[in-house]
Amino acid sequence: MTPLTGGCLCGALRYTAAASPTIAGYCCCADCRRASGSGFVPFMGFAAADLTITGPARQFVSPSARGSEAVRNFCPACGSLVFGGIVGVDTRHTVYAGTLDDPAAFVPAIAIYTRDRPDWVVLPPGLTAFAAMPGT
Repeated sequence: MTPLTGGCLCGALRYTAAASPTIAGYCCCADCRRASGSGFVPFMGFAAADLTITGPARQFVSPSARGSEAVRNFCPACGSLVFGGIVGVDTRHTVYAGTLDDPAAFVPAIAIYTRDRPDWVVLPPGLTAFAAMPGT
């Protein structure tokens, strides 16, 4: 596998994933919609050990739909939302697929929080849809 790479709009905050994502899909929860300014966030999940992050990041912490804290990391220079989680603490990270250098590397399989999906958001056919977070 060729490593997946990506980063922010200005190039200051970058990542390299040494393995394929363990999950990929769309989150339609209200928080992701507001954070992205869109109808959903396309995301990919990686083990922290498979992800190398370089450059400065600022964090925004808010309550998640599950009641825990959601940590979103963005570039302090250009404001691009790049990844979720705390580097050096969390064992998994979420990377926002819109930041990929090669957008064709994003292959969604699921959609979560579809109960919150606006009517104007049309999801690709064939995704496994969950009204909330799987397993909750």
